[in-house]
Amino acid sequence: MKVLTETQCEKFAEVGYLIIDFKFSKLLLDEIVTHVSYLYRKQPCSEFGAPRRVQDAWKSVNAVREVAVSSAVLSALKQLFGREPLPFQTLNFPVGTRQRSHSDTIHFNSIPRGFMAGVWVALEDIDRANGPLQYYPGSHKLPEYSMQDFNLKTGYSNYHKYEECIDRLIRDNGLVAEFGLVKRGEAIIWHPNLLHGGAEQLDPRRTRHSQVTHYFFSDCEYVTPMEGSREQPAYREPLWIPKTSEELRSLSTTSVTKKVRQLVRRIF
Repeated sequence: MKVLTETQCEKFAEVGYLIIDFKFSKLLLDEIVTHVSYLYRKQPCSEFGAPRRVQDAWKSVNAVREVAVSSAVLSALKQLFGREPLPFQTLNFPVGTRQRSHSDTIHFNSIPRGFMAGVWVALEDIDRANGPLQYYPGSHKLPEYSMQDFNLKTGYSNYHKYEECIDRLIRDNGLVAEFGLVKRGEAIIWHPNLLHGGAEQLDPRRTRHSQVTHYFFSDCEYVTPMEGSREQPAYREPLWIPKTSEELRSLSTTSVTKKVRQLVRRIF
């Protein structure tokens, strides 16, 4: 099933992102906001006093999983990348992140490279005041930069230096930011190398409920570039998000069995 037009595919190739309405039901989006809210209470707060995010809420909130494995989303990604998309991580946010610009290829990548994508869904209307996504059209055509390319040691402890290098890269290339001013239910698909982050939250009283799902694609190996190098990749084994409730229950049973076996081995 094709959900994207040829024009949409061409635009994605040209600018590195695509805004699309997948027609998620308002009930489903409201369910995410309601049921993830209690998870935020367990998270550390940012300097602005609001919880930062919840990772992998799909494990306990079925509506989060349903958005991540939406057949329309999966079909669109297959059109854009030519391989089967494999969702492996969800992140839910109650407010804007103010995250500095980066490329997802520093966090996730594949061998062969470039088979990764992010799909960000607005769970409420987004405007300039409540901290929209910020991205740089066409920046996906720049080279993929690793920690080594910036003469940095691997590891998250040096990530702030990576961010400084990206800021300099943006200035040197004269890149101009655009903002994801979208309506509730609309999604932004981005290329793995698109430079993006979180814009300033002009009104700190506002929420900015949203969900992003990260996807790999079939027939690849998967790596964490920040922790390795091209010569010695840091391989990862993603936990794929189940497409059905039955698969989720099976996964939960398998996880419990695995934990019991580990406990038994420790005891005996």
